[in-house]
Amino acid sequence: RRFQDNRHLAANRDAILILLAGLCWSLSGIGVRLIEDANVWQIVLYRSISMSFFLGGVVYYMTGQNPFKIALEKGVVGWVCGFALVLSYVAGVYALQTTSVANTLLLFSTAPFQTAILARVFLGEIVRWRTWFAIGFSLMGVLIMVGGQDNQSHIFGDIAALSAALGFAVFTISVRKGRTGDMMPAVFWSGVLCLPVMVLICIFTETPLRVGSKDALIALLLGIIQMGLGLLLFTLGSKTLPAAKMTLLALSEVFFAPLWVWLFLDERIPLQTLVGGSAILLAIIWNVAGKNSQTELAS
Repeated sequence: RRFQDNRHLAANRDAILILLAGLCWSLSGIGVRLIEDANVWQIVLYRSISMSFFLGGVVYYMTGQNPFKIALEKGVVGWVCGFALVLSYVAGVYALQTTSVANTLLLFSTAPFQTAILARVFLGEIVRWRTWFAIGFSLMGVLIMVGGQDNQSHIFGDIAALSAALGFAVFTISVRKGRTGDMMPAVFWSGVLCLPVMVLICIFTETPLRVGSKDALIALLLGIIQMGLGLLLFTLGSKTLPAAKMTLLALSEVFFAPLWVWLFLDERIPLQTLVGGSAILLAIIWNVAGKNSQTELAS
C-alpha cells in the first residue's frame, strides 16, 4: 500500500514537472517577438550556445564529471536522443519558415500520437483509452485554435513539421528508454550537436553569425530558461509516466504561448484560440486527474 502511494506521489510530481516544462517552452513566442533583427537560424544558434553551457553545468553539478565524457558513454541511446532533438529543432524552424504557423502547430501536435505508437513498439507501453481520448480531444482543441488562421501550406514545410513532431517523439522514447539512468548528459549532447548544424546552415544561407547585443541576450536567455530549463524539467519528469502521456502534458506549451503575448505585449487572443486552448487544458487535466490514470504508471 505504501509503495503504491509513493508511486502515485512520484507520478503526480513528474506530471507537474512536465507541465512546467511545457510552460518554459511556451516562452518562445514572446521571446521571438522581442527580438528585433536576428532571423530564426541565428536565434537557434545563440539559443543552442547558452543551452549547452547551462545543461553542461547541470550535468557537472549532478555528477562532478566531464559532461562530454558522460554523454559519449550513453552510447546509442544518447546519440539517438541528441540527434532526435536536433531534428526537432531544425525541422520546426524550417516549417515555420516555409508553411503557415497554423499548419506547423497542428502537425507538431501529432507528437503524442506518434509517441504512443513508438512507445508500444519499442517500449511495450500500452496506451489506455483515457490517454487516447485525451490526445484526440487536445488535437481537436488545436484544430479549433488554427481554424481561423491562414492555412496556406507548403508540402515541404508540412513534412518538416511532421518531422519535428517525430523528432520530439523519438526524443521522448529515448528518455524513457534510459529512465533507469541519468539521461541529462544525452539532452546536453543535443545542444552540442546542434551548434555545428546551425553554423553550417548559417553559412549555407549566407546568414551572418553575429547579431545585435539585445537580440543575442534574448536568444541566450531563451537557451537557458525556455529550452535548457524546459528540457531539464522534462527529463526529470520522465521516470514514472508513460511516453504518450508525457507528450500530451507537454502540449501545455500550446495553451500557455498565446497567454504570454497577451499579458506582456497586449496582443489580442482570438476567440478560437481561447476555446481551443481551453479544450487542450481540459484534456490534460482530465487525463491527469482521472482515476484510470493511476493504472497507466509505467513499471
